[in-house]
Amino acid sequence: MSKYVTYEQSGVNIEAGDESAGQIYSSVASTFGPRVMELRGGFAGLFRLDYDERLFKRNYKRPVLVACTDGVGSKVQLAGKMKKFDTVGIDLVAMSVNDMLVLGAEPLFFLDYLAVNKLEPKVVAELVKGVAAGCRSADCALIGGETAEMPDTYRAGDFDMAGFAVGVVERRKIIDGRNVRKGDVILGLGSNGLHSNGYTLVRKICFEKSGLKMTDAPDGLDGTVLGNVLLEPTRIYVRPIVKLLSQYKVKKIVHGMAHITGGGLPGNIPRVLPKDCDAVIKKSSWPRHKIFEFLQEAGPVEEEEMFRVFNVGIGFVLVVAEDFAASIKKKLTRYGEKVYRIGRITTGTGKVVLK
Repeated sequence: MSKYVTYEQSGVNIEAGDESAGQIYSSVASTFGPRVMELRGGFAGLFRLDYDERLFKRNYKRPVLVACTDGVGSKVQLAGKMKKFDTVGIDLVAMSVNDMLVLGAEPLFFLDYLAVNKLEPKVVAELVKGVAAGCRSADCALIGGETAEMPDTYRAGDFDMAGFAVGVVERRKIIDGRNVRKGDVILGLGSNGLHSNGYTLVRKICFEKSGLKMTDAPDGLDGTVLGNVLLEPTRIYVRPIVKLLSQYKVKKIVHGMAHITGGGLPGNIPRVLPKDCDAVIKKSSWPRHKIFEFLQEAGPVEEEEMFRVFNVGIGFVLVVAEDFAASIKKKLTRYGEKVYRIGRITTGTGKVVLK
């Protein structure tokens, strides 16, 4: 037995890290577009900002870079329980790109950070596969990342993820809510379910209070496996919204947008409301996923708390000029979104009124 202490003996496997890097490369490369300058094994990623008429359809005259960072929260614990690692990476991308989309920005590139107790190349490959899938859906490039093996920080089987996105928007086309006015129509885009918020309460209701397992199929979910419902990835709204905005080169018909995350409709819509406006939301104007009904009944959870914690079926909101509301709804429906006319802007004090 050698008298020397090695890094592997302390819990970190350098060879496993090298193996992981090799396994994930094809997933990463699948997100590359013509602006990515490939530098395999580099210390950083390279992304071109210059314009080439042969490669790019549009140029920015006064570009503003938009940056976001976010995580997936305790949803990663459920992925670990079910040994299903290929969807939370999509969540990771969605949480950042949907946030920057609110400003009218299109994502350019993404970086991820993964921290684990023990580096298992197959698991890492599945996680990055999900990140790459999310990047492809958002039309952005995955140009870098980091995996940290920290056995003294994370318990066996635990891991966490963080993501960082950079996008761009033409300065005069930034959407910040300042054009929101009385009479505007509020359109809601359907969510895929819980997305990535409220999972601490979800775990308390499902596992502590109800004694369920991830593999159970409760009656309230019509026989669907609970784990599959809880791990349904966050919907990415980039393509339909970017396509919609590109059709209005002069008119500013989208006055405000909100990504419905933690805080729900009451907590996120006010972030783009003027101080003299309220958003009046009709709660019966869209259908709710079974998971929300299940959680509310199993908790039980009060209606107000449901709207404060969860998206309750609306993952993204647009505040639009009344004259264009019908045509925007029609276009977004054609692009594959479930679109609901959920409310209107009235005179008020900058809050959401649920009716």
